[in-house]
Amino acid sequence: MKFDLVKIILTSLEETDLEEIRKDFSSLLLFVKKNKSEDILLNNGFASVSKEFLLGEINQILKAHTVERTKYYIKRLKKSLTETKQSKINDLNLNRWKEYEDIITDSLWILKKRDNSGVHHAGYWGNFIPQIPNQLLRRYTKKGDWILDPFLGSGTTLIEAQRLGRNAVGVELSKKVLDQTKKNIAKENNQFDVKIEFVNADSSSVNLKSVLSAMQTKSFQFQIFHPPYWDIIKFSDNKYDLSNAKSIDDFLTSFGNVLDNCLPHLEKKRFAAVVISDKYSAGEWIPLGFYVMQEVLKRGMILKSTIVKNFDETTAKRNQKELWRYRALAGGFYVFKHEYIFVFQKK
Repeated sequence: MKFDLVKIILTSLEETDLEEIRKDFSSLLLFVKKNKSEDILLNNGFASVSKEFLLGEINQILKAHTVERTKYYIKRLKKSLTETKQSKINDLNLNRWKEYEDIITDSLWILKKRDNSGVHHAGYWGNFIPQIPNQLLRRYTKKGDWILDPFLGSGTTLIEAQRLGRNAVGVELSKKVLDQTKKNIAKENNQFDVKIEFVNADSSSVNLKSVLSAMQTKSFQFQIFHPPYWDIIKFSDNKYDLSNAKSIDDFLTSFGNVLDNCLPHLEKKRFAAVVISDKYSAGEWIPLGFYVMQEVLKRGMILKSTIVKNFDETTAKRNQKELWRYRALAGGFYVFKHEYIFVFQKK
């Protein structure tokens, strides 16, 4: 259903009687409520507007007590429908920011259920939930941008990049894992016809300049690092695998080498994120996340946010919940229930 919403708004701005304005918007409210679609089609050059967003704006207009305040809200609605305000780093229309209710802006992320849609799965031990790259890519990238994931694993980041219309490069040390991930992602519909590149290499030494050149681009607009949480999970026997680091210092040195190889290829003023957790060993809480954060800061990056995300219970911990509770009480520690997402910006 199409209607000239902008024309209705412009007409109401000519009105001086508050009751007449309310009468027009009461009729408009009823019209929108009857519309069965979740998106209201427009015929003023803009494709559509969210029904929920429009209802919220109309209700706010109707609740205003003065003509001046009412017209302020009407002008704001008009602006949201006729003007696009975007930053240089994403596709969000800030004039319609209320429509993005699912985009998290708080530093505490409570995500109760992982997205298992399409080819996403939880079968790869240690992969993060798809909502993490989805949130980050929508906040910090535009369609057509290039994304780098130096720790590809099961390809969660590349799946989300492809769904959102972002090109991406994934680097994976294990050829066996890479081949399986490549096959899995090939099953997903590439509706935006983006380029996805898989590289079997060590992220601390892979020639990214050559990779970018082959993709006919100069730099990445976003990089997301989800390294092993040191030796909590052993991913392979490869000596270059960070999960095989003999000490925390060796782990941080190796991770620093990855940063040194990747960050120079991040476009200036653009963003990178690190997803990491801490570690508990021999009766001591090891702040692995903050050590990793410091490694990034040493490379001249600016810390923009520290996000704490609830940690999904593994099947083992879920089945031994009472045992872990006893261990915590007896050992004087707290059971891990969170991980960190550090967001950085390149100067």
